[in-house]
Amino acid sequence: MDPRVERIYAAADYIKGILSAKGLQPTVGIILGSGLGKLADNIENPTVIPYKEIPGFPVSTAIGHKGNFIIGQLGGKTVMAMQGRIHYYEGYPMEMVTLPTRVMVVVGIKYLFVSNAAGGVNFNYHVGDLMIIKDHIGHIPNPLIGKNMDEFGPRFPDMTRPYDLNLIKRAEAIAAEEGIPVQKGTYFAGTGPTYETPAEYKYIRIIGGDATGMSTVPEVIIARHMGVPVFGMSVITNEAHDDYAEDYVNDGDDVVVAANAAADKMTVIFKRLIESL
Repeated sequence: MDPRVERIYAAADYIKGILSAKGLQPTVGIILGSGLGKLADNIENPTVIPYKEIPGFPVSTAIGHKGNFIIGQLGGKTVMAMQGRIHYYEGYPMEMVTLPTRVMVVVGIKYLFVSNAAGGVNFNYHVGDLMIIKDHIGHIPNPLIGKNMDEFGPRFPDMTRPYDLNLIKRAEAIAAEEGIPVQKGTYFAGTGPTYETPAEYKYIRIIGGDATGMSTVPEVIIARHMGVPVFGMSVITNEAHDDYAEDYVNDGDDVVVAANAAADKMTVIFKRLIESL
């Protein structure tokens, strides 16, 4: 067997063993970005599985990422939340960056919800805004490069609709009912770990990006490769424009603070969207 596939099944079997003993079968996977781990606090009757205890699993080192799977009840469904993701800039190969997504699908999730903290390059976006991701532009190496794992999906998966149109419509309706303003735009993913230069922000805006970050696209590609519908949301944590004052500095701690402030609104939308499934 392909050693990559063996690693995926070994990790999934370990998790299944813990969950089956408790009668848990998650149907929704959630990936929580920088500063957004507090959504996990809303998961009822949580079972916590630290990444470091899972065989062959990478450990998250990014600011605001605790590095746990949280399995429990949210929106009347059993969910499996990643309290912190793995990033390419941490030095992991793309196989390891996307390992958690593959594992969640093998464990049995039927939907994937992804979130991230992002800079708003669209001039109409402001700190604290929520953006429903309608499409993305990936400047991170594609995680499907290399020998295809035929057990999981086709060599050339279609990415015409990477984010599920029905889930987007439901989320927009929920946001309107809750009185939560939302943007809808295109997410640009770069490798990081540096924040972009003003010229790069301008470039991203010109080519069609509305928000920019360092994640999400690899996990979405893997979910779509495995046939799982995806819903994505960005929290705008800084105005990523190209007309800064001379003393302006992008700060990672500020990003986490801004994400935390908006996480409650995102939780409302995620919870009700999960209820609707």
